[in-house]
Amino acid sequence: MFAICKKELRQFLGNFTGYLVIIVFLLLCSLFLFVFPETNIFDAGYATLDQFFELAPWILLLLIPAITMRSFSEEFKAGTYEILVTRPLSRWQIILGKYFSSLLIVIIALLPTIVYVITIDRLSTGGIDTGGITGSYIGLLFLAAAFTAIGLCCSAFTGNAVVSFLVSAFACFLLYIAFNAISKIPSFQGGLDYIIEMIGIDFHYRSISRGAVDSRDIIYFLSVIVLFLFITNKKLLTR
Repeated sequence: MFAICKKELRQFLGNFTGYLVIIVFLLLCSLFLFVFPETNIFDAGYATLDQFFELAPWILLLLIPAITMRSFSEEFKAGTYEILVTRPLSRWQIILGKYFSSLLIVIIALLPTIVYVITIDRLSTGGIDTGGITGSYIGLLFLAAAFTAIGLCCSAFTGNAVVSFLVSAFACFLLYIAFNAISKIPSFQGGLDYIIEMIGIDFHYRSISRGAVDSRDIIYFLSVIVLFLFITNKKLLTR
């Protein structure tokens, strides 16, 4: 597993495209937070990173599929997957190696955003809500882990990296916001709306971001991750 993880990391970070993906993520976050009107933190009038944690999932929704889209699709297209499975590695070791390498790249992309926390803390006079920000980062990591599992799963269904990107971005979008939107339909009001909303990732992400790390939210994210990795394993079994 660790050999696969290191290979994937070297492959992604060994060319300019990998760094470009991370740079674009940080650039977009910075533009929305400090430059664009109505979204920059200076217009808010108080020290908060709420705008960042509302914006980050939407950018990750595109960033993570861009990272995972080649995981299996390139292996299928180049014919190297058949060589990979002949090595003394189980399917789960291959899947987990690719999964953790992709997740580690996402974490590397998120690490520089700590500069935003330091900047806001220095600009504010009364300090920032450290507990709330810590909870928001925990929620963001769980959300990134779920998106990574979804992206890896979609990559196992096609030999075309572009198709993998589009399908995984759409799947992440549906699981993130679609259930919240469906719950707003008037015919679901009165109890069923809450149940539908709970199926979506956005509900649990917002719950953790409030600073209260609930075991139900953690179980939800772990269940999503395990489910999509299990589907990935089943799909690879059919090849």
